[in-house]
Amino acid sequence: MKTRLPLLECIPNFSEGRDRIKIDKIASAIRSVEGIELLHIDISPAANRTVMTFAGLPQSVSEAAFRAIQCAAEEIDMQTQTGVHPRIGATDVCPFVPLSNIHLEEANEIVNNLCERVGNELKIPIYLYEHSAKNESRKALPDLRRGQYEGLEEKMKQPNWIPDNKVVFNAKAGATVMGVRDILVAFNISLSTDKIEVANFIASRIRERGRKENGKYVAGILPKVRAIGWYMADYNCVQVSFNLLDYRITSLLQVWQTCEMLAAEAGVELVGSEVIGLIPERCLIEAGTFSFLRKNESVPKDNLVLIESARSFLGLNKLKPFDPREKVLEYALEHAGLLS
Repeated sequence: MKTRLPLLECIPNFSEGRDRIKIDKIASAIRSVEGIELLHIDISPAANRTVMTFAGLPQSVSEAAFRAIQCAAEEIDMQTQTGVHPRIGATDVCPFVPLSNIHLEEANEIVNNLCERVGNELKIPIYLYEHSAKNESRKALPDLRRGQYEGLEEKMKQPNWIPDNKVVFNAKAGATVMGVRDILVAFNISLSTDKIEVANFIASRIRERGRKENGKYVAGILPKVRAIGWYMADYNCVQVSFNLLDYRITSLLQVWQTCEMLAAEAGVELVGSEVIGLIPERCLIEAGTFSFLRKNESVPKDNLVLIESARSFLGLNKLKPFDPREKVLEYALEHAGLLS
């Protein structure tokens, strides 16, 4: 990315997707920090979840994340919160992604300091994950979320589940998972059925961790992929929700094609998809290129044409509007004036 400044991205996920007043308050808390650009807000009422993406200079990003976590803790009560998305806290997960001119060690120092500050000032337990994890068994987000909020209090009593900032259970705010990670692509595919077992079947076959059979795990088809199935009332269908942990190893196109193959086995079709948050340009260019090649047509050199083709091929406009200027990471950063 073309910038001489250190650039850090933060993508907090909040356990609120229905009350617009609360969501706007959290967004305002982020915008209150000078030099921060709030790039995108993704709201899901059925999941009762909102994903916000912002970026800027590292220390400013840390301050904005603190204010967002503080506001979410004030506005969201986990004792009454419900939704289909797994979660353990008002700010469920708060990842940081170094985009340019910032080393992993520096990003981890920012996360460690924020972890302590949130504990000292807000009394919210923090679990560090991915590149910030202190314990290999607590590196993966699904492991940290296991049992969800409802099982969190008992889980925290176990010696190996003491939070990294040593804070005790917070009934209202729950806990937050925080850490430095690589760019992740969150991608949901809708199926032409309302049977959740079909989505669960596809998810278990594709995800790297696979599925349990006769007490043993059988590895899934695609590496660096997590997946779960759920019913999404927003669209009146089931979805397979994917996290691509490294889109360079397993691409968006591979996920789509594999999902399509397994859906056909189950007698259903893919009816559209959505990207949660932002997506690297490369993912869409690859899908757009394939959409031309499969029709034996010459591939245009214009990236915008390829992205438009990808949007049609993947059905990215069928569930809700998909504007590349807002959803493609590089374009959003450029529009915000963070690239030079």
